[in-house]
Amino acid sequence: MDMQFDLAQNGAFPTVPRPCPGQTCDGCTVRDRAICADLSPTDRETLSRIGRRVTVHAGQTVMWEGDDNMVVANVVDGTLKLATSTGDGREQIVGVVYASDFIGRPFGARTPHSVTALTDARLCLFPRRAFDGFARNHGALQHRLLQRTLDDLDRTRDWMLLLGRKTAREKVATFLLDMGRRLRPDRTGMIDLPLSRQQIADILGITIETVSRQMTDLKRQGVIDLCGRRGVRLVDGAALEALAEGA
Repeated sequence: MDMQFDLAQNGAFPTVPRPCPGQTCDGCTVRDRAICADLSPTDRETLSRIGRRVTVHAGQTVMWEGDDNMVVANVVDGTLKLATSTGDGREQIVGVVYASDFIGRPFGARTPHSVTALTDARLCLFPRRAFDGFARNHGALQHRLLQRTLDDLDRTRDWMLLLGRKTAREKVATFLLDMGRRLRPDRTGMIDLPLSRQQIADILGITIETVSRQMTDLKRQGVIDLCGRRGVRLVDGAALEALAEGA
């Protein structure tokens, strides 16, 4: 595990850590989409001195549900899942985050859900109290936080519709469209799904057999192409959109 990440997890993250060599805001690939996008260059540099760039590997948990809220972070690269657990230990995935998304709970004492890397990921990690102090003095950052919160609320309402009213075919089509918008395809147009079929089933509220059957049917109709267990190419985006809407 990266030592910087280990320090953050143990609550010993320095108040003003040194930035990683060669990793500056000017070279950040998500600078114009991340939570800090509306800050002036000077303010962005000040924020960068509060945080530190860290690397986590697939399967590593960045934040634990119910723990003291020690850190928040910009996702620079990679995909992570947000999950909560039932009393008997069953996990429910409640969200997936991608490059440019923000994770953690500013101005909160406890972490509401666990955050675990589905793929190798890079984060711009901030001690939560230091980030809160900076945000209180920077209206542009507060505005971005509010905007992200409202966007998350909209996505939650859309997900309620998906879980409560959509058919299995519509659910899988909606999920694949979302993956197509958020993930970077390779040169052939193939995207590598960060979730296993069981995880897709869990997040959509259907069985793994139903997920596999729906994907096979979509491939048979020429709407998608499949490569192995996780490779998907969206062949006919318009048809997939129509299926997602029940047309």
